[in-house]
Amino acid sequence: MDKDIPMRSFMQQFFDDETIADKAAEIGQAMLAARSLQLTEIAVKMRGSSAASYKRIQRFLRGIDPRAMLWRLFCEQAEYVMGDPTEIERPQARKTEYVGTLKDGKTKGFWMLLLATPYRGRAIPCGLLTYSSRTIGAGLSSRNLNHVRAFAELKDLLGERPLVLDREFSYLELLLHLVEEGVNFVFRLNQGSHPPKFWDADGKEVVLSLSPGEKVSHSALWYKGKVCVNLIGVWKKGLAEPLWVMTNLEPERAWQIYLSRMKIEQTFRDLKGLLGMTRLMNKRQENMEKMLALLLLVYAIALLVGENLRDRLYGLPTHPQERVDLVPHQIGKKWRRYSGLFILLNQKRRLPTREWQAIINCALQSFAAIVHPPVPTHV
Repeated sequence: MDKDIPMRSFMQQFFDDETIADKAAEIGQAMLAARSLQLTEIAVKMRGSSAASYKRIQRFLRGIDPRAMLWRLFCEQAEYVMGDPTEIERPQARKTEYVGTLKDGKTKGFWMLLLATPYRGRAIPCGLLTYSSRTIGAGLSSRNLNHVRAFAELKDLLGERPLVLDREFSYLELLLHLVEEGVNFVFRLNQGSHPPKFWDADGKEVVLSLSPGEKVSHSALWYKGKVCVNLIGVWKKGLAEPLWVMTNLEPERAWQIYLSRMKIEQTFRDLKGLLGMTRLMNKRQENMEKMLALLLLVYAIALLVGENLRDRLYGLPTHPQERVDLVPHQIGKKWRRYSGLFILLNQKRRLPTREWQAIINCALQSFAAIVHPPVPTHV
């Protein structure tokens, strides 16, 4: 049995139109085979001539916008939502309008801000936005305005869930916006070379300090005198500096939530290392974002299938929060060593057809539950 995913079954859950679902399935299957976002490399893996396949991809991009539909992957059962930008290098794209200069001031590229919900050591994407130094300059915009625009689209889905962000987001303008919108937040504090100042309710400045191995929390401090927040700091032994988390939640809960934010970093590594996210050549930003959104959809499908495959091959984990409804095998170290996506794409394991079908059915049920969450009723 080859580890082929019946992409059409998943795409029919995602797209309401069967014709569109068929087209998306063909392109998505080719993406997995090519491990690339270059249209020419994807077209080679599709049926028919590569020239005709290339045109089919272009027609699909003109008629469908997967970016808006990506919100259908928002998991209603998620405890929190993560956001983080990642750099995508385009060193040869000197004349591409959406490509600017990255953080080092030299390398050509742009940023993708990804929004996602956690899933078993990885994350399921539900939204994206791209920007660069060039698009910011051309649109008289800013990085901060792009952040606000991305989170504004997420607001109605968040509810009471906190938004979990890294330290580049811990700036006053964004905090003021989130407080105004009633959004819960968990940020890593950016202390940098000029640490922000905090004051207590009596107007006395509070200096953040702790020793290696120590944990300290503060409640109801005023960040830059403008926003009331709670803080928790932990200095783990062996690290060069402490980590401070700023939130409007209870500090200990915020700390536990932030610790699992690394899921989104693992997802970036999978997208770049296993699915070739950086291998894109689109000249127009709109088409580039559509291809990224389609890749994120394919990634989510492959992730669900891969995790079920991992459980079948290497057994269920011992922690209750990591359990899934599958028949357990003897637990081995390889379950923790490999991600499901890595096993799916890189390992040459073979399973009986019946076993593989059980894996697909379980993944399809999980995917359908995300895309079509049950509607709450009030009796």
